[in-house]
Amino acid sequence: MASFDPFDSISPLDYRYYGRNKDLFTKIQPFLSETAAVQYQAKVEVALAKVLAQRGICTKKIADEIAQAAQHVKPEEVYAEEDRIKHNIRALVNCIRKNVSDEAKPYVHFSTTSHDIICSADAARFKDFIVQSLIPELNQLNHTLIALSRREKATLQIGRTHGQHAEPITFGFAMAQYVARIGHKIQDISVSAKDLRGKIAGAVGGYNALSLFVNDPEAFEKEVLLELGIPPSPISTQVVAAEYLTDAIHDVVSCFGILANLADDLRHLQRSEIAEVGESFGKEQVGSSTMPHKRNPISFENVKSLWKATMPRMMTVYLDQISEHQRDLTNSASSRFVPEILATLLIAANRMKKAIEKLSVDRSSLQHNFDQSKDMIAAEPLYLLLAAHHHPDAHEKVRQVTLIAQQKKRPFQDLALADKELAPYLKKFSKQQLDLVKHPEKYVGICAQKTEKICKQWD
Repeated sequence: MASFDPFDSISPLDYRYYGRNKDLFTKIQPFLSETAAVQYQAKVEVALAKVLAQRGICTKKIADEIAQAAQHVKPEEVYAEEDRIKHNIRALVNCIRKNVSDEAKPYVHFSTTSHDIICSADAARFKDFIVQSLIPELNQLNHTLIALSRREKATLQIGRTHGQHAEPITFGFAMAQYVARIGHKIQDISVSAKDLRGKIAGAVGGYNALSLFVNDPEAFEKEVLLELGIPPSPISTQVVAAEYLTDAIHDVVSCFGILANLADDLRHLQRSEIAEVGESFGKEQVGSSTMPHKRNPISFENVKSLWKATMPRMMTVYLDQISEHQRDLTNSASSRFVPEILATLLIAANRMKKAIEKLSVDRSSLQHNFDQSKDMIAAEPLYLLLAAHHHPDAHEKVRQVTLIAQQKKRPFQDLALADKELAPYLKKFSKQQLDLVKHPEKYVGICAQKTEKICKQWD
């Protein structure tokens, strides 16, 4: 093809979610595209030649010649060569070899096996993508959440457990939960990405071929991989031990689950009968093809949907841990889909960030929803305070009062404070304790302080 047209592809990642977005394209394509895969494989061949020259096995002139030729290799010609010989890495090697002198030809791919190149290239490009693109995107999302959490740290909200009204919190506190969860996962992803490993250990991992030419093949391997910015696997078969990549992708998918959880929460808070937050709606944006009034939470629904498409692929990554003896080919196709897992999290984080930046918080709806349950919220602090003042069965007594309040449709506080049985205990309450029973909106613990503490920790 003369130029890439995303609409000619079959993956929605290409034609819908990043192919038409220049910003996302520049964050994804240099690392996760097939062009990038070929370029990183060529980088491994260049690093190999460089160290061969440093070790005196070939000349610097030969290494420079190989480096120059590798820079001009195109994926189209590699694939065309693969179609001819039915082997992808040998195709790459042939494409480099045809552009170097006869003197240099023997040193292209010298002493290595295909998966020395593939494993090392994938580790390098996945690490570079995570460090240079994914983590900055996740950090931007988390800083957007931090700003929202701080702004709303004292905004009263009814807490919900099992879908039912529970105790009061603040909206900022609810968002700070996600600040902490995403922050921890960013750390995990960073650690596992920097622990991705390569290998230059030969066809079965025993340095058989390399040992013919160097006395310290492990040191040679380390020198080659240092050129790519990755460490070696402590021991390999034909492939790097699978757990380094498995752990990194697990952290990525785990982080994606947090984004899906946040998206789901914000989607539910936009229900017509809740309406506590609202996604920004463009001036010309259409919510429904038949209902002109509709404003749907499409960004948050999209993030959850992307997670649903991506999360099950983690099972395939786990399955790819199994490789028979020194290696089989059962991961040769399945492992090629790993870049889609990485790309989709970045796409989701980018969309979530933009949606939260423009998220509106409806304080009147928050207050309205709180008011629906405020007459019952005082039940918990009253029960605990009664118990602290030695009531023998405070929980049961308060529960009975709540039932009467519900039956008579009267405020719980009024009935509790007028209850003759409770009067001797209520006399022992401090002014502040009584005030808390009378004004349950103050029963928010340390939500605002905790929100600020979490935001400061991850800012």
